[in-house]
Amino acid sequence: MRFLLTFRGQRGASKKRSSAWAENTNPMISLLRNILPAQVLRWYHYGLSVVAALAFNSPSKEMVIVGVTGTNGKSTVVELIRSIFESAGLNAASLSSIRIVINGEEQINIKKMTMPGRFALQHFLRTARSHGVSHVVVEATSEGMRQFRHRGIDWDGLVFTNLFPEHVESHGSLEAYQRAKESLFAYLSKTERKGRTKKIIVVNADDSHAKDFLKYDADEKWAYATSMAPGNRIQSLLHTKSLDDLGAEDSALLTPTSYEATKDGISMVIKGIEVTSQLRGDFNVYNILAAITLARAYGIEWKAIQRGIETMNVIPGRLECIQREPFTLIVDYAHTPDALEKVYRTVKPEHGRLICVLGAAGGGRDKWKRAEFGKIASSFCDEVILTNEDPYDEDPSSIIADIQKGMEPGRAEAKNILDREQAIQEAVKDAEPGDVVILTGKGSEQWIAGKDVLIPWDEREVARKLLLQK
Repeated sequence: MRFLLTFRGQRGASKKRSSAWAENTNPMISLLRNILPAQVLRWYHYGLSVVAALAFNSPSKEMVIVGVTGTNGKSTVVELIRSIFESAGLNAASLSSIRIVINGEEQINIKKMTMPGRFALQHFLRTARSHGVSHVVVEATSEGMRQFRHRGIDWDGLVFTNLFPEHVESHGSLEAYQRAKESLFAYLSKTERKGRTKKIIVVNADDSHAKDFLKYDADEKWAYATSMAPGNRIQSLLHTKSLDDLGAEDSALLTPTSYEATKDGISMVIKGIEVTSQLRGDFNVYNILAAITLARAYGIEWKAIQRGIETMNVIPGRLECIQREPFTLIVDYAHTPDALEKVYRTVKPEHGRLICVLGAAGGGRDKWKRAEFGKIASSFCDEVILTNEDPYDEDPSSIIADIQKGMEPGRAEAKNILDREQAIQEAVKDAEPGDVVILTGKGSEQWIAGKDVLIPWDEREVARKLLLQK
Protein backbone atom coordinates (compact mmCIF):
# COMPACT_ATOMS: atom_id res chain seq x y z
CA MET A 1 0.00 0.00 0.00
CA ARG A 2 1.40 3.37 -0.98
CA PHE A 3 0.23 6.23 1.20
CA LEU A 4 1.99 9.00 -0.73
CA LEU A 5 2.59 11.06 2.40
CA THR A 6 6.32 11.29 1.80
CA PHE A 7 8.78 13.76 0.37
CA ARG A 8 10.19 12.84 -3.00
CA GLY A 9 13.85 11.94 -2.86
CA GLN A 10 14.18 12.28 0.88
CA ARG A 11 16.37 9.36 1.75
CA GLY A 12 19.89 8.45 0.82
CA ALA A 13 22.32 11.18 1.79
CA SER A 14 23.23 12.07 5.34
CA LYS A 15 22.23 15.65 4.61
CA LYS A 16 19.73 16.55 1.94
CA ARG A 17 17.50 19.45 1.04
CA SER A 18 14.08 17.94 0.34
CA SER A 19 11.77 19.35 -2.30
CA ALA A 20 9.06 20.05 0.26
CA TRP A 21 11.53 21.69 2.61
CA ALA A 22 12.82 23.82 -0.24
CA GLU A 23 9.26 24.82 -1.04
CA ASN A 24 8.62 25.83 2.56
CA THR A 25 11.78 27.95 2.65
CA ASN A 26 11.58 29.33 -0.89
CA PRO A 27 12.33 33.08 -0.68
CA MET A 28 9.59 33.94 -3.17
CA ILE A 29 6.94 31.99 -1.23
CA SER A 30 8.14 33.54 2.02
CA LEU A 31 7.95 36.99 0.43
CA LEU A 32 4.39 36.40 -0.77
CA ARG A 33 3.36 35.26 2.70
CA ASN A 34 4.80 38.45 4.16
CA ILE A 35 3.26 40.90 1.69
CA LEU A 36 -0.17 39.36 1.08
CA PRO A 37 -2.95 40.56 3.39
CA ALA A 38 -3.94 38.07 6.06
CA GLN A 39 -7.46 37.80 4.69
CA VAL A 40 -6.13 36.86 1.24
CA LEU A 41 -4.01 34.10 2.80
CA ARG A 42 -7.03 32.87 4.75
CA TRP A 43 -9.08 32.58 1.58
CA TYR A 44 -6.17 30.89 -0.14
CA HIS A 45 -5.95 28.22 2.58
CA TYR A 46 -9.72 27.82 2.73
CA GLY A 47 -9.94 27.49 -1.06
CA LEU A 48 -7.26 24.80 -1.09
CA SER A 49 -9.28 22.74 1.41
CA VAL A 50 -12.39 22.93 -0.76
CA VAL A 51 -10.49 22.09 -3.95
CA ALA A 52 -8.67 19.17 -2.27
CA ALA A 53 -11.92 17.66 -0.98
CA LEU A 54 -13.51 17.95 -4.44
CA ALA A 55 -10.42 16.54 -6.15
CA PHE A 56 -10.65 13.35 -4.08
CA ASN A 57 -14.46 13.18 -4.15
CA SER A 58 -14.91 13.99 -0.44
CA PRO A 59 -13.95 10.58 0.97
CA SER A 60 -14.76 11.56 4.57
CA LYS A 61 -18.48 11.39 3.75
CA GLU A 62 -18.22 7.61 3.57
CA MET A 63 -16.44 6.97 6.90
CA VAL A 64 -16.70 7.83 10.59
CA ILE A 65 -14.05 10.50 11.21
CA VAL A 66 -12.73 11.20 14.72
CA GLY A 67 -10.45 14.15 15.45
CA VAL A 68 -8.21 14.47 18.51
CA THR A 69 -6.85 17.86 19.54
CA GLY A 70 -5.25 19.50 22.55
CA THR A 71 -1.71 20.39 23.60
CA ASN A 72 -0.40 17.09 24.96
CA GLY A 73 -1.38 13.46 24.48
CA LYS A 74 -2.93 13.75 21.02
CA SER A 75 -0.81 11.11 19.29
CA THR A 76 -1.23 8.60 22.10
CA VAL A 77 -5.00 9.05 22.17
CA VAL A 78 -5.14 8.59 18.37
CA GLU A 79 -3.18 5.34 18.66
CA LEU A 80 -5.38 4.05 21.50
CA ILE A 81 -8.66 4.85 19.76
CA ARG A 82 -7.53 3.13 16.57
CA SER A 83 -6.46 0.09 18.58
CA ILE A 84 -9.89 -0.08 20.22
CA PHE A 85 -11.63 0.23 16.85
CA GLU A 86 -9.51 -2.62 15.52
CA SER A 87 -10.24 -4.76 18.58
CA ALA A 88 -13.94 -4.17 17.97
CA GLY A 89 -13.54 -5.69 14.51
CA LEU A 90 -13.73 -2.39 12.64
CA ASN A 91 -11.54 -1.57 9.66
CA ALA A 92 -9.65 1.42 11.01
CA ALA A 93 -7.04 3.97 9.96
CA SER A 94 -5.17 6.72 11.78
CA LEU A 95 -2.98 9.70 10.99
CA SER A 96 -0.77 11.22 13.66
CA SER A 97 2.62 12.82 14.11
CA ILE A 98 3.96 9.31 14.79
CA ARG A 99 2.67 7.27 11.86
CA ILE A 100 0.00 6.59 9.29
CA VAL A 101 -1.88 3.30 9.69
CA ILE A 102 -4.44 1.81 7.30
CA ASN A 103 -5.93 -1.59 8.08
CA GLY A 104 -2.87 -2.65 10.08
CA GLU A 105 -0.33 -1.49 7.49
CA GLU A 106 1.77 1.39 8.75
CA GLN A 107 4.15 4.00 7.50
CA ILE A 108 6.23 6.33 9.67
CA ASN A 109 5.12 9.94 9.36
CA ILE A 110 8.26 11.50 7.93
CA LYS A 111 6.73 14.81 6.83
CA LYS A 112 7.74 16.57 10.09
CA MET A 113 4.17 17.80 10.06
CA THR A 114 1.45 16.44 12.35
CA MET A 115 -1.48 17.50 10.19
CA PRO A 116 -0.29 17.40 6.56
CA GLY A 117 -1.52 19.61 3.73
CA ARG A 118 -5.05 19.53 2.41
CA PHE A 119 -4.28 17.33 -0.62
CA ALA A 120 -2.23 14.89 1.47
CA LEU A 121 -5.03 14.65 4.02
CA GLN A 122 -7.68 13.99 1.40
CA HIS A 123 -5.44 11.50 -0.37
CA PHE A 124 -4.97 9.63 2.91
CA LEU A 125 -8.73 9.54 3.45
CA ARG A 126 -9.38 8.35 -0.10
CA THR A 127 -6.71 5.64 0.25
CA ALA A 128 -8.26 4.52 3.54
CA ARG A 129 -11.72 4.34 2.01
CA SER A 130 -10.50 2.43 -1.03
CA HIS A 131 -9.09 -0.20 1.34
CA GLY A 132 -12.38 -0.71 3.09
CA VAL A 133 -11.80 1.48 6.15
CA SER A 134 -14.93 2.51 8.05
CA HIS A 135 -13.42 4.46 10.97
CA VAL A 136 -10.57 7.01 10.86
CA VAL A 137 -8.80 8.83 13.70
CA VAL A 138 -6.88 12.03 12.87
CA GLU A 139 -4.58 14.13 15.05
CA ALA A 140 -5.68 17.74 14.58
CA THR A 141 -3.39 20.68 15.33
CA SER A 142 -3.91 24.38 15.90
CA GLU A 143 -1.55 25.22 13.03
CA GLY A 144 -3.53 22.92 10.76
CA MET A 145 -6.84 24.48 11.79
CA ARG A 146 -5.48 27.97 11.31
CA GLN A 147 -4.80 27.02 7.71
CA PHE A 148 -8.26 25.43 7.34
CA ARG A 149 -6.87 21.92 6.91
CA HIS A 150 -9.83 20.63 8.91
CA ARG A 151 -12.25 22.03 6.34
CA GLY A 152 -13.49 19.72 3.63
CA ILE A 153 -13.61 16.87 6.17
CA ASP A 154 -16.93 15.72 7.63
CA TRP A 155 -16.06 15.07 11.26
CA ASP A 156 -18.19 12.90 13.52
CA GLY A 157 -16.39 12.71 16.87
CA LEU A 158 -13.97 15.15 18.51
CA VAL A 159 -11.75 14.70 21.57
CA PHE A 160 -10.19 17.54 23.58
CA THR A 161 -7.26 16.37 25.74
CA ASN A 162 -5.93 19.50 27.50
CA LEU A 163 -4.71 23.02 26.89
CA PHE A 164 -1.34 24.51 27.88
CA PRO A 165 0.68 27.39 26.40
CA GLU A 166 2.09 26.28 23.03
CA HIS A 167 2.74 27.95 19.66
CA VAL A 168 2.03 31.24 21.40
CA GLU A 169 4.45 33.21 19.23
CA SER A 170 3.01 31.71 16.07
CA HIS A 171 -0.62 32.39 17.00
CA GLY A 172 0.05 35.69 18.72
CA SER A 173 -1.45 34.77 22.09
CA LEU A 174 -2.67 31.85 24.15
CA GLU A 175 -6.22 32.98 23.47
CA ALA A 176 -5.64 32.81 19.71
CA TYR A 177 -4.11 29.36 20.11
CA GLN A 178 -7.21 28.22 21.97
CA ARG A 179 -9.53 29.78 19.36
CA ALA A 180 -7.75 27.79 16.67
CA LYS A 181 -8.41 24.60 18.64
CA GLU A 182 -12.03 25.56 19.21
CA SER A 183 -12.60 26.21 15.50
CA LEU A 184 -12.67 22.45 14.92
CA PHE A 185 -15.48 22.05 17.47
CA ALA A 186 -17.39 24.98 16.00
CA TYR A 187 -17.18 23.29 12.60
CA LEU A 188 -18.50 19.92 13.82
CA SER A 189 -22.21 20.76 13.58
CA LYS A 190 -21.71 22.22 10.10
CA THR A 191 -20.39 18.98 8.66
CA GLU A 192 -22.53 16.49 6.78
CA ARG A 193 -24.49 13.86 8.65
CA LYS A 194 -23.94 10.20 7.78
CA GLY A 195 -27.12 8.30 8.44
CA ARG A 196 -27.48 7.54 12.15
CA THR A 197 -23.86 8.33 13.04
CA LYS A 198 -23.83 10.69 16.01
CA LYS A 199 -21.90 13.93 16.29
CA ILE A 200 -20.00 13.55 19.57
CA ILE A 201 -17.76 15.78 21.68
CA VAL A 202 -15.50 14.31 24.38
CA VAL A 203 -13.53 16.54 26.76
CA ASN A 204 -11.12 16.24 29.68
CA ALA A 205 -13.25 17.48 32.59
CA ASP A 206 -10.16 17.99 34.76
CA ASP A 207 -8.89 20.64 32.37
CA SER A 208 -9.98 24.17 33.23
CA HIS A 209 -10.86 24.84 29.57
CA ALA A 210 -13.34 21.96 29.28
CA LYS A 211 -16.37 24.27 29.31
CA ASP A 212 -15.02 26.22 26.36
CA PHE A 213 -15.08 23.09 24.19
CA LEU A 214 -18.46 21.89 25.45
CA LYS A 215 -20.31 25.00 24.33
CA TYR A 216 -20.48 23.83 20.71
CA ASP A 217 -23.36 21.87 19.20
CA ALA A 218 -23.23 18.09 19.14
CA ASP A 219 -25.69 15.21 19.50
CA GLU A 220 -23.90 14.00 22.58
CA LYS A 221 -21.33 15.53 24.91
CA TRP A 222 -19.18 13.29 27.08
CA ALA A 223 -16.36 13.93 29.54
CA TYR A 224 -13.74 12.00 31.46
CA ALA A 225 -11.89 12.77 34.68
CA THR A 226 -9.84 10.99 37.33
CA SER A 227 -12.50 11.69 39.96
CA MET A 228 -16.08 12.93 40.25
CA ALA A 229 -14.84 16.33 41.47
CA PRO A 230 -15.45 18.20 38.19
CA GLY A 231 -18.91 16.66 37.82
CA ASN A 232 -20.93 19.47 39.33
CA ARG A 233 -18.96 22.05 37.37
CA ILE A 234 -19.76 20.63 33.93
CA GLN A 235 -22.59 18.12 34.46
CA SER A 236 -25.20 20.48 33.05
CA LEU A 237 -23.21 20.75 29.82
CA LEU A 238 -23.05 16.99 29.26
CA HIS A 239 -25.81 15.04 27.57
CA THR A 240 -26.39 11.79 25.72
CA LYS A 241 -29.45 10.62 23.86
CA SER A 242 -28.79 6.95 24.31
CA LEU A 243 -28.12 6.30 27.99
CA ASP A 244 -31.07 3.91 28.15
CA ASP A 245 -29.66 1.95 25.24
CA LEU A 246 -26.16 1.88 26.72
CA GLY A 247 -27.36 0.73 30.10
CA ALA A 248 -27.39 2.19 33.58
CA GLU A 249 -23.70 1.48 34.07
CA ASP A 250 -22.83 4.29 31.67
CA SER A 251 -23.04 8.04 32.13
CA ALA A 252 -21.80 11.05 30.23
CA LEU A 253 -18.97 11.57 32.78
CA LEU A 254 -16.59 8.63 32.85
CA THR A 255 -14.35 8.31 35.91
CA PRO A 256 -12.41 5.38 37.37
CA THR A 257 -13.43 4.03 40.75
CA SER A 258 -9.72 3.52 41.34
CA TYR A 259 -6.52 3.69 39.33
CA GLU A 260 -2.81 3.16 39.81
CA ALA A 261 0.13 4.23 37.67
CA THR A 262 3.38 2.44 38.47
CA LYS A 263 6.70 1.76 36.75
CA ASP A 264 5.13 -1.41 35.36
CA GLY A 265 2.08 0.21 33.85
CA ILE A 266 -1.45 1.40 34.59
CA SER A 267 -4.49 -0.33 36.01
CA MET A 268 -7.90 1.21 36.59
CA VAL A 269 -11.39 0.10 37.45
CA ILE A 270 -14.30 1.78 35.69
CA LYS A 271 -17.90 0.71 36.38
CA GLY A 272 -16.54 -2.49 37.93
CA ILE A 273 -14.45 -3.32 34.84
CA GLU A 274 -10.67 -3.54 35.10
CA VAL A 275 -8.58 -2.01 32.34
CA THR A 276 -4.80 -2.53 32.27
CA SER A 277 -2.02 -1.07 30.16
CA GLN A 278 1.76 -1.28 29.95
CA LEU A 279 1.89 2.46 29.30
CA ARG A 280 3.33 4.48 32.18
CA GLY A 281 2.61 7.81 33.85
CA ASP A 282 -0.40 9.64 35.28
CA PHE A 283 -0.70 11.53 32.01
CA ASN A 284 -1.39 8.23 30.24
CA VAL A 285 -4.24 7.61 32.67
CA TYR A 286 -5.89 10.61 31.01
CA ASN A 287 -5.01 9.42 27.52
CA ILE A 288 -6.54 6.01 28.20
CA LEU A 289 -9.67 7.60 29.68
CA ALA A 290 -10.05 9.79 26.60
CA ALA A 291 -9.94 6.75 24.30
CA ILE A 292 -12.34 4.75 26.49
CA THR A 293 -14.85 7.60 26.66
CA LEU A 294 -14.89 8.09 22.90
CA ALA A 295 -15.32 4.35 22.41
CA ARG A 296 -18.20 4.13 24.89
CA ALA A 297 -19.85 7.13 23.26
CA TYR A 298 -19.96 5.11 20.04
CA GLY A 299 -21.28 2.05 21.85
CA ILE A 300 -18.16 -0.14 21.65
CA GLU A 301 -18.28 -3.07 24.07
CA TRP A 302 -16.04 -3.12 27.14
CA LYS A 303 -14.27 -6.34 26.10
CA ALA A 304 -13.10 -4.69 22.86
CA ILE A 305 -11.99 -1.64 24.83
CA GLN A 306 -9.99 -3.80 27.24
CA ARG A 307 -8.28 -5.63 24.37
CA GLY A 308 -7.55 -2.41 22.51
CA ILE A 309 -5.91 -0.78 25.51
CA GLU A 310 -3.97 -3.87 26.57
CA THR A 311 -2.52 -4.61 23.12
CA MET A 312 -1.21 -1.04 22.64
CA ASN A 313 1.78 -1.69 24.89
CA VAL A 314 4.13 0.91 23.42
CA ILE A 315 3.63 4.21 21.61
CA PRO A 316 6.64 4.93 19.34
CA GLY A 317 8.74 7.76 20.77
CA ARG A 318 6.44 8.24 23.75
CA LEU A 319 8.18 7.03 26.92
CA GLU A 320 9.63 4.31 24.71
CA CYS A 321 12.04 2.15 26.67
CA ILE A 322 15.12 1.24 24.62
CA GLN A 323 16.99 -0.55 27.42
CA ARG A 324 16.06 -1.61 30.96
CA GLU A 325 19.29 -3.10 32.36
CA PRO A 326 21.87 -2.40 33.69
CA PHE A 327 20.56 1.15 33.34
CA THR A 328 17.37 2.34 31.70
CA LEU A 329 17.30 4.43 28.54
CA ILE A 330 14.04 6.05 27.44
CA VAL A 331 13.10 8.19 24.44
CA ASP A 332 10.23 10.68 24.68
CA TYR A 333 8.86 13.52 22.58
CA ALA A 334 8.06 15.92 25.49
CA HIS A 335 7.82 19.27 23.70
CA THR A 336 6.09 21.45 26.31
CA PRO A 337 7.11 22.35 29.88
CA ASP A 338 4.08 20.53 31.26
CA ALA A 339 4.92 17.37 29.31
CA LEU A 340 8.60 17.54 30.26
CA GLU A 341 7.87 17.82 33.97
CA LYS A 342 5.40 14.92 33.87
CA VAL A 343 7.88 12.73 32.01
CA TYR A 344 10.65 13.50 34.51
CA ARG A 345 8.34 12.76 37.44
CA THR A 346 7.38 9.44 35.86
CA VAL A 347 10.88 8.15 35.08
CA LYS A 348 12.93 9.56 37.98
CA PRO A 349 14.40 6.52 39.79
CA GLU A 350 14.07 5.97 43.53
CA HIS A 351 17.73 4.95 43.59
CA GLY A 352 20.20 6.03 40.97
CA ARG A 353 20.55 9.19 38.92
CA LEU A 354 18.36 10.78 36.28
CA ILE A 355 20.54 11.77 33.30
CA CYS A 356 18.69 14.07 30.92
CA VAL A 357 19.60 14.84 27.32
CA LEU A 358 17.58 17.95 26.70
CA GLY A 359 16.96 19.51 23.34
CA ALA A 360 13.22 20.15 23.25
CA ALA A 361 13.38 23.78 22.15
CA GLY A 362 13.38 24.20 18.38
CA GLY A 363 14.67 27.32 16.68
CA GLY A 364 12.52 30.30 15.80
CA ARG A 365 9.50 29.33 17.88
CA ASP A 366 8.14 29.48 21.41
CA LYS A 367 11.33 30.96 22.82
CA TRP A 368 9.60 31.49 26.15
CA LYS A 369 9.75 27.72 26.75
CA ARG A 370 13.52 27.52 26.79
CA ALA A 371 14.17 28.94 30.24
CA GLU A 372 11.23 26.88 31.53
CA PHE A 373 12.85 23.71 30.18
CA GLY A 374 16.09 24.67 31.93
CA LYS A 375 14.31 25.29 35.22
CA ILE A 376 12.46 21.97 35.08
CA ALA A 377 15.59 20.03 34.08
CA SER A 378 17.66 21.49 36.92
CA SER A 379 14.88 20.59 39.37
CA PHE A 380 14.54 16.92 38.39
CA CYS A 381 17.77 15.83 36.71
CA ASP A 382 21.03 14.89 38.38
CA GLU A 383 22.93 15.46 35.13
CA VAL A 384 21.75 17.60 32.23
CA ILE A 385 23.30 17.45 28.77
CA LEU A 386 22.04 20.32 26.62
CA THR A 387 22.18 19.67 22.91
CA ASN A 388 20.83 20.52 19.49
CA GLU A 389 17.34 19.60 18.35
CA ASP A 390 15.74 21.46 15.43
CA PRO A 391 17.56 24.78 15.11
CA TYR A 392 16.04 25.69 11.72
CA ASP A 393 17.73 28.98 10.82
CA GLU A 394 18.69 29.90 14.40
CA ASP A 395 22.12 29.45 15.99
CA PRO A 396 21.90 26.23 18.06
CA SER A 397 24.33 27.68 20.61
CA SER A 398 21.98 30.58 21.33
CA ILE A 399 19.10 28.15 21.90
CA ILE A 400 21.17 26.22 24.43
CA ALA A 401 22.17 29.49 26.11
CA ASP A 402 18.49 30.40 26.49
CA ILE A 403 17.77 27.04 28.15
CA GLN A 404 20.71 27.56 30.52
CA LYS A 405 19.28 30.88 31.68
CA GLY A 406 16.49 28.99 33.41
CA MET A 407 18.70 26.47 35.16
CA GLU A 408 19.17 26.97 38.86
CA PRO A 409 22.89 27.03 39.77
CA GLY A 410 24.14 24.06 41.75
CA ARG A 411 21.04 21.95 41.26
CA ALA A 412 22.32 19.64 38.49
CA GLU A 413 25.57 18.93 36.71
CA ALA A 414 25.29 20.56 33.28
CA LYS A 415 27.14 19.93 30.03
CA ASN A 416 26.78 21.50 26.60
CA ILE A 417 27.37 19.16 23.67
CA LEU A 418 26.07 20.59 20.43
CA ASP A 419 26.27 17.39 18.38
CA ARG A 420 23.20 15.40 19.41
CA GLU A 421 24.72 11.98 18.82
CA GLN A 422 27.77 12.90 20.90
CA ALA A 423 25.46 14.19 23.63
CA ILE A 424 23.65 10.84 23.76
CA GLN A 425 26.99 9.03 23.72
CA GLU A 426 28.11 11.08 26.72
CA ALA A 427 24.93 10.21 28.61
CA VAL A 428 25.37 6.51 27.85
CA LYS A 429 29.04 6.70 28.93
CA ASP A 430 28.13 8.39 32.22
CA ALA A 431 25.27 6.03 33.09
CA GLU A 432 25.77 3.46 35.83
CA PRO A 433 23.60 0.54 36.98
CA GLY A 434 20.30 1.81 38.39
CA ASP A 435 20.45 5.13 36.51
CA VAL A 436 17.84 6.35 34.05
CA VAL A 437 18.84 8.14 30.84
CA ILE A 438 15.99 10.11 29.28
CA LEU A 439 16.26 11.63 25.79
CA THR A 440 13.58 14.24 25.10
CA GLY A 441 12.60 16.40 22.19
CA LYS A 442 12.66 14.11 19.15
CA GLY A 443 10.63 11.04 20.04
CA SER A 444 10.05 9.06 16.85
CA GLU A 445 10.70 11.98 14.47
CA GLN A 446 12.80 11.12 11.46
CA TRP A 447 14.63 14.41 10.88
CA ILE A 448 16.66 17.13 12.50
CA ALA A 449 15.70 20.41 10.85
CA GLY A 450 18.52 22.84 10.15
CA LYS A 451 18.70 25.86 7.90
CA ASP A 452 17.28 24.75 4.54
CA VAL A 453 18.24 21.16 5.33
CA LEU A 454 16.69 18.05 6.84
CA ILE A 455 19.13 15.60 8.39
CA PRO A 456 17.86 12.00 8.64
CA TRP A 457 17.62 11.04 12.30
CA ASP A 458 16.05 8.31 14.39
CA GLU A 459 16.72 8.90 18.10
CA ARG A 460 15.87 5.33 18.99
CA GLU A 461 18.21 3.77 16.45
CA VAL A 462 21.02 6.13 17.43
CA ALA A 463 20.53 5.15 21.07
CA ARG A 464 20.57 1.44 20.24
CA LYS A 465 23.79 1.84 18.27
CA LEU A 466 25.51 3.72 21.08
CA LEU A 467 24.35 1.22 23.69
CA LEU A 468 25.99 -1.57 21.71
CA GLN A 469 29.23 0.40 21.66
CA LYS A 470 29.40 0.90 25.42
